[in-house]
Amino acid sequence: MSSPKQEQQPPLSTLKPIYPPPPSTPIDPNTQPEQQPSIHSTITALNLIPHIEGGYFNETDRSPLNIPNPFLSDPNLSYTAPENATTRLAPGQDNSTRSASTTIYYYLTPTTPLGAFHRNRGRTVHTLHWGRGRYVLIHADEVMSPEGKVVEGKKARIETFVVGKDIAKGERVQWIVEGGKYKASYLLPDQEGVEEKKTEGLLISETVVPGFEFADHDFMLPETMHELLTPEQVDELKWMLRKGA
Repeated sequence: MSSPKQEQQPPLSTLKPIYPPPPSTPIDPNTQPEQQPSIHSTITALNLIPHIEGGYFNETDRSPLNIPNPFLSDPNLSYTAPENATTRLAPGQDNSTRSASTTIYYYLTPTTPLGAFHRNRGRTVHTLHWGRGRYVLIHADEVMSPEGKVVEGKKARIETFVVGKDIAKGERVQWIVEGGKYKASYLLPDQEGVEEKKTEGLLISETVVPGFEFADHDFMLPETMHELLTPEQVDELKWMLRKGA
């Protein structure tokens, strides 16, 4: 039995938005952009709301099982986020524990087509429902010291791949991002090579283990990107930073 093709890594210069990102991330919930009827129907049916990373989401499951917080003693992920990063505990949260897992729907649309660079401490399992998109990973964890600083002279590895139903071409229907890696994603047309850029959006599920908390999440800042990448790489990928980061 032959294995699915592994997509070759394309030049970074080809990683360009197909659908222009909105002027701000996240979108203002009071002035949400118009969506085509089928996309609006999906947002309504799944009770999706704007996500701080871009796109829309709805938390569909939070395990009732609480486990000890594994990040309190993990030196490989013990980074200190800048003050303006989203690393605040939820009101009333006890930092000594985490939910065993959480699951969300996540949805990119033509008017909200970018999930900006961010990282989680937890492991994230992604499952495709429909649509196509490109993911870009910056493996920051591979060049970090135990103190959470970038090792001098080291630059992070970049990985990119397409998620979609054409597994014979190497598109992925399930993918895992380990903790400590920066991740961004953007929407692609439903069919490659078709002049009309039609899409019903990219709908996936994400399960975070242990469960997601804002204390375990931050956005990539411009200065962090400059630390991790070469100037040429920064020029090609900076459009995927969160607006206002």
